[in-house]
This record gives sequence, structure tokens and C-alpha cells, in this order.
Amino acid sequence: MHRIKGYHAHIYFDASTLEQARALCEDAAKLFPIRMGRVHERPVGPHPDWSCQLAFDAEYIGVMLPWLALHRNGLVVFLHPDTGDELKDHTDYAIWMGAMRELDLSVF
Repeated sequence: MHRIKGYHAHIYFDASTLEQARALCEDAAKLFPIRMGRVHERPVGPHPDWSCQLAFDAEYIGVMLPWLALHRNGLVVFLHPDTGDELKDHTDYAIWMGAMRELDLSVF
């Protein structure tokens, strides 16, 4: 069993939902002890859409998962643990809110 070191929530958006996604990420960063990454207006890494990453410690999953579920307002959220096994983290261990998107797994 892999130990979960933390979690990443990737908020997906496009040009029409950019400001909504930015506000969601900024609100999360104000309310919780999380690290907000850059707002990428292009696909980055395995992510097929524009995205912003919220990184947080494992003990906050019980707070962040329901908060994101209730506040995503139609945005797709891709949530995964950080176990050190990036392929499994992004596939077998992943949690999707909204439509599942196909990741570019060739980066792993």
C-alpha cells in the first residue's frame, strides 16, 4: 500500500470559464491551508485542458473534497493523491468531479 503524502486538485477550465476557475482557486487558497499553482491558459503535463492546481496535505482531503464538490459550479475537477507513483496517482487512484477527460499518460 502506498502512503499518501498529499493531494492535488486540478481545476479545468477554458476561456469562457477562466475567471470562474480563478475565483474558485483563490477562494480555496484564502479559506484553507493549501498551495495554489499557476493558472495555465494552455494544457500542461498530462492535462488536456487549461488548469490550475491546488495542492494540500493529506489530512485536508475530508474538507477539500466536499468543498470542491459543492463549489465547482460545473467546472471539472481532477483530484488525485501524491503517493510517488505518478501513473497510478493519475489513473487508478484518481477522483473525477464532472466529466472525465482523457489525460496524456505518455508524460509518465
